[in-house]
Amino acid sequence: MAIKQADLFWGLNQNFVSKIMAVAQRESHKDGEVLFYEGAPPTDFYILIQGQVKLITGDVGESVYTIRQVGETFGWSSLIERGEYSATAICNGETTLLRMNSETISRILNEDPENGLIFFKRLAGALGNRLLRCYQLLASRPSREPSRN
Repeated sequence: MAIKQADLFWGLNQNFVSKIMAVAQRESHKDGEVLFYEGAPPTDFYILIQGQVKLITGDVGESVYTIRQVGETFGWSSLIERGEYSATAICNGETTLLRMNSETISRILNEDPENGLIFFKRLAGALGNRLLRCYQLLASRPSREPSRN
């Protein structure tokens, strides 16, 4: 499965990855289905298998990022004990993903601190790359400030 080759699992013990895959639930969703809402208690972590998921924030519902790469993760708020999801996740077309309960994943991570640390380093790297892409998108948008002429 392509997920095992995802950056998140690179360098992790095969037994550790197998434990995570054993608790992952494969799901298919239709266009427009909401996976979670901004501000809701975070309960699940996701890995994209196929399709796209838009992350939107605020009352206006502005799209801030689109998950589109196989193996890309989202729902990370559930793993870092953040009190709420930071965005709303909406399927953009037919989407297949793996959903993992955060309490179960946290237990697996705590049982194997060495691999858990590597997992969180990979997750931090993925989030850092996403942040850089968002910075690039913001920098390429026309300025919203009024002209000073």
